[in-house]
Amino acid sequence: MPGGGTAVVASGMEGGKKSSIVGILMASFAAFGGILFGYDTGVISGIKEMNYWLQTFGYESPAGSGTYVISTSNESLIVSILSLGTFFGALFAAPMADLLGRRMGIVAANFVFCAGVAMQTAATAVPLFVAGRVFAGLGVGMVSCLVPMYQAEASPKWIRGAVVSCYQWAITIGLLLAACVNQGTKDRTDSGSYRIPIAIQFAWAIILVGGMLVLPESPRYLVKRHRDEAASRSLGRLMGVPPDHQDVQVELEDIKANLRMEEEVGQSSYIDCFKMGPNKILFRTLTGIFLQAWQQLTGINFIFYYGTTFFKNSGISNPFTITIVTNVVNVVMTIPAFWAVDHVGRRRLLLIGAAGMLVCEYLVAIIGVTISVSNQAGQKVLVAFVCIYIAFFASTWGPIAWVVTSEIYPLAIRAKAMSMSTASNWLWNFGIGYATPYIVNPEYGNLGPKVFFVWGSTCVGCLVFTYFCIPETKGLSLEQIDILYQNTTPVRSVAYRNQLIAHNVHAADEDAIARVTTEVRMSEKGEKGEVQNEEKV
Repeated sequence: MPGGGTAVVASGMEGGKKSSIVGILMASFAAFGGILFGYDTGVISGIKEMNYWLQTFGYESPAGSGTYVISTSNESLIVSILSLGTFFGALFAAPMADLLGRRMGIVAANFVFCAGVAMQTAATAVPLFVAGRVFAGLGVGMVSCLVPMYQAEASPKWIRGAVVSCYQWAITIGLLLAACVNQGTKDRTDSGSYRIPIAIQFAWAIILVGGMLVLPESPRYLVKRHRDEAASRSLGRLMGVPPDHQDVQVELEDIKANLRMEEEVGQSSYIDCFKMGPNKILFRTLTGIFLQAWQQLTGINFIFYYGTTFFKNSGISNPFTITIVTNVVNVVMTIPAFWAVDHVGRRRLLLIGAAGMLVCEYLVAIIGVTISVSNQAGQKVLVAFVCIYIAFFASTWGPIAWVVTSEIYPLAIRAKAMSMSTASNWLWNFGIGYATPYIVNPEYGNLGPKVFFVWGSTCVGCLVFTYFCIPETKGLSLEQIDILYQNTTPVRSVAYRNQLIAHNVHAADEDAIARVTTEVRMSEKGEKGEVQNEEKV
């Protein structure tokens, strides 16, 4: 997901908090794009199990039995093709973000999405339905890149993590809404059983477009386009102060100074995303790409794409109801992340989440292979651990992956680097969605619950990756994150981040940057010296 900038105060933290409520609300509204993402991702899980949809798009098996099924190849294609569309949509988002802007890019993406919804609603055969999934995927892919980018660039630094986490929360709400609508229409004996859940998506797009048309453009995008006056007005709206206010001008100068430094190092082509140098652009680009890949490899979308089928095959009598339960857990447990992301921190939450998920997934796999489908008590325990696993994901890896990838890139390459990291998410989403039926269906791999041994093992990879590659960035402005990357490593990032905040370092103040860097390095050397002396003694 299957799921994320400072526009406030550089001087006077408390004053920024008091004047930033407008900016928080504006940036949070953009999270509504997550509804599109979550609903479109989740609705197919129930639709493909509906009798009327199977009659329309499947075939009778065995002949004369009155039971309709869909081939594994068609099931795999219909579920996963959305993710292939989103992969290319995420890549298209970069030029849209740089040419149209973050705000109007989101508006344009919604028109593409609506074209796909119209095709799916009208479809009575697999080819048109698949084409509609592709177009909807293009729109969702663009939105999934542009919304966290807009939020990160428009929200106050002290609550940026929570604002971007709203995007993941909206995704979970979309998944829940899809499960509820599917539950309400699944027993209809006409095309409304699947057309109503699909057509409802027009409403989400209309609401998002209406809101984005009245929101301000990202001030950082405007600075990048050298539209400083418009950037001042945008920052003023987001802070709730006049454009000529001191806080606006200080923030604006920080953004401009950081951009000038980036432009001296290189331009903003895709090649620049893979350059080595003091800004560690290559490392940052690969960090985002692999972070989104690891998020998918936690196995979460196995539950939300194939959960209904999985619970049904596990002997649970009402898999649709269990799907709603898992979605409720997903929604509710994302809420603690709003507080934790800016208090506990990004790095620590990712480590905790990976550890919790791997334990739960190994337990689900062990329980699944040791009990029979008729063991109702055992099946309830299995569902319970699936819910605990979802809770760990929802409060950590779900929102935090979007938060981190929305803030770790320099402004000059942010659109392109974010598009690649988001495309990575969708590429793995596609691969997992396409391969899963072949892995778990009885006529092929027939892994069943044993697939959770795979997901548990990938969570070990998540743990190792986080420790070595994810720095702590809570409470830092986007410009301060650039400073952090230039002067320390992820493993040592907590101490350096603390000093940046303690000294309120700005990108334009080179002396302060040098002073903080020297202090941190001397402190590290001092600690090493003490350890060596203790060893000698």
